[in-house]
Formats: sequence, C-alpha cells, structure tokens
Amino acid sequence: MRKAILFVTFLFVSAFLLLGVAEMRPFGQPAVADMDDYFITNAQGEVAVNNVVTAVVFDYRGFDTLGEATVLFAAVVGILALFRKPKEDER
Repeated sequence: MRKAILFVTFLFVSAFLLLGVAEMRPFGQPAVADMDDYFITNAQGEVAVNNVVTAVVFDYRGFDTLGEATVLFAAVVGILALFRKPKEDER
C-alpha cells in the first residue's frame, strides 16, 4: 500500500514538473503585457516623475506598497516580541 502511494505521488510530482517545464518561456524573453507600454508612455505625464519604476511602486500601486510595508513591520514587531527577554517580575 505504501509503495502505491509513493508511486502515485511520484507520478503527480513528475507530471507537475513536466507541465511546468513545457510552459516555460525561453530565458530572457518577457511575458507580453499591455500595461508595460501604458506605464512607459504615460508615467511622466500622469505622475510627473522621470523614473517609471518609482511611478509604478509609489503612485500606481501605492496602497499595495503600503500594505507590504505594514506586513513587514508587523512581522518584525512579532519577532521582536517573541524573542524579547522577560523581566524579573514577569516570570
């Protein structure tokens, strides 16, 4: 029974890897996206910055960036709270 489960698991993992390799693009060939051209064309006029990456991160996706920063801050606070030394009267 255990050999059958391992064999089926091996088949699923192999099929998953083969499908993944079959769907890969050649190295260095980017996915086609219409939004790229929009950002490059309109970023300076809409946001008034010369750097398109800055425009995307802070203006077009500003709330997403704020959410990521909040999650990172919460993770740091949680780790600091987990590893802090308790005071004598807390023991």
